[in-house]
Amino acid sequence: MIVCGDDALTERLAAELRSVYRERVTVVVPAARAVDGPRSGPAGRARAAALLSRMQAVMTRGAGAPGVGDPPPEAPQVLEAPEPDEGTLIEAGVHDAAALALVYDQDEINIRAALAARRLNPRLRLVIRLYNRKLGQHLEELLDQAATVASPTLDLATLDTSTTVLSDADTAAPALAATAVAGTSKIVQADGLLLRAVERTPPRRGEVADPGLCTLALLSSTTNDPSGAEGSDDGGQDAPLLLPDDRTVAAATGRGTVVLEAISHAGPALPPSRLAARGFPIRSLFSPRLRWSVAGLMACVLGLAVANWLTGNTHPLHAGYLTLLDLFAIDDPALGEPTARQILQLLTGLAGLLLLPVLLAAVLEALGTFRTASSLRRPPRGLSGHVVLLGLGKIGTRVLARLRELGIPVVCVEEDPEARGIPLARRLRVPTVIGDVTDEGVLEAAKIHRAHALLALTSSDTTNLEAALYARSVKPGVRVALRLYDDTFATAVYRTLRAAHPQALTRSRSVSTLAAPAFAGAMMGRQILGAIPVERRVLLFAALDVAGHPNLEGRTITESFRAGAWRVLALDPAAPHERLPDLATSPADDGTGHPTGLVWDLHPGYVLRPQDRVVLAATRQGLAELLGRRAPARTGSTEP
Repeated sequence: MIVCGDDALTERLAAELRSVYRERVTVVVPAARAVDGPRSGPAGRARAAALLSRMQAVMTRGAGAPGVGDPPPEAPQVLEAPEPDEGTLIEAGVHDAAALALVYDQDEINIRAALAARRLNPRLRLVIRLYNRKLGQHLEELLDQAATVASPTLDLATLDTSTTVLSDADTAAPALAATAVAGTSKIVQADGLLLRAVERTPPRRGEVADPGLCTLALLSSTTNDPSGAEGSDDGGQDAPLLLPDDRTVAAATGRGTVVLEAISHAGPALPPSRLAARGFPIRSLFSPRLRWSVAGLMACVLGLAVANWLTGNTHPLHAGYLTLLDLFAIDDPALGEPTARQILQLLTGLAGLLLLPVLLAAVLEALGTFRTASSLRRPPRGLSGHVVLLGLGKIGTRVLARLRELGIPVVCVEEDPEARGIPLARRLRVPTVIGDVTDEGVLEAAKIHRAHALLALTSSDTTNLEAALYARSVKPGVRVALRLYDDTFATAVYRTLRAAHPQALTRSRSVSTLAAPAFAGAMMGRQILGAIPVERRVLLFAALDVAGHPNLEGRTITESFRAGAWRVLALDPAAPHERLPDLATSPADDGTGHPTGLVWDLHPGYVLRPQDRVVLAATRQGLAELLGRRAPARTGSTEP
């Protein structure tokens, strides 16, 4: 296995392959002394040096206490190179490698390396990190076609997955968005497939907890009781437990649970109707006060026209015509006319005078709207109950899009006016504050004192922590979710914030921790649908063919369940030649007419057949065992 990258995901992925799947890993990282381009400054060299030192630490530290009879995992080989060119890939052993992961932060580097690797080894399984999803779809097809052309006898089906394009931002965004919103479920989304899980608090005395469709995890005691025995969410008998059996769930009183609440299919978004497409955006042009003023004047003019009709005994159209002439002061004075007619003319003229400032205000507001259409909105005065999102990089941009899809009000804070997510915020008309979050007054401008939650997603752990502490000082009960890389640091932050503010929800998330299992599973040739964070651990959802897996084949649903390791959730009963090749394909977009329904209400006595395909939830070690690799035991952790 070869892993090429330049950030935290590289380290996480190499450790995942080594400790969980017990694979021999070669890691290609940029040399601290040979960093070019935008990383050539002191910050870039420091970043490369830090990554290299962490990789050297991975080489020297053990993977924990290995199982009986298990040899210790081989330390990964670290190769320093500015970029993964052909020479570097050959030196890393690409000709004999089973899989190559390209997880550089820049899409261009990953694409160039993927094309070179495909030329060198057409049978190589490629896992590519790309932020651009459309480009990723085209690149998958291109590289698979290139492999077929270079090796006509190659059967891509035997390789399970020849080219897989993933995005760490897409993997982590649903979990990060759900963390910040009260009542929002954790969601694994793969276009056509939606798995929705929800955290549930412990039932009160005399109440029975709703298990949902199944219980995915038991939360640690400190999730709902910050003064619990362990004082953290990472170790001991009260640590979180993934995929428990029914007896364990029944015995775990006073602990929260994560349950699978619902499953649904999401079809493609419906196109807007022609009427909606042609509609004039009045609401976006004019303020509510102006719209009410115009409505009031129109009502007055209509009333005057009706009065002219009733008092003048004329045709309604003629009465309306006279009213408009009086309104614009182009009718002759009503000399010699009845008194009622003279009074109505005066009132209509007064309404015309009031109409002039309203028209002027409308013109100014419309011009102001057009002028500010390309600028960022400021947070409105009365805004409350919103989510403050810090950082509009790759992760923040995806989370912003997710929050807007859920209809949640957001205020963004970004230091760089040219950040990746600024155009999206401008297009979605999301209020945005430009400034350093550590500067005084920036969070106040984002209305943090009236916010419901804070999502700190900058690339700096200290900046995220400083923002969280300041937000808690302004509003102690605000919900806080932090993006933190270091696990030890995250645990310390979690303990401190939970102890200081026991009634407020605190969560810490690592994007690389959420994404690494999906990348590792793709390198092993398995379709990972997504990951759900359970405190500082990860539960994977994968699609797996039953054939060739003795832990599943010929066993009933009940017998196939391994507590703490894996659990079958759904079954695809269609014949192999009739089913969708990829569950990430939306059923509504499939034009083959193949059966696309998955069976979720599984009978416990159903025997899994070799031709079946299942959707299962698994721990990282459980998935490794299903793939035929015995995972080593881990010290200081109860995860199997």
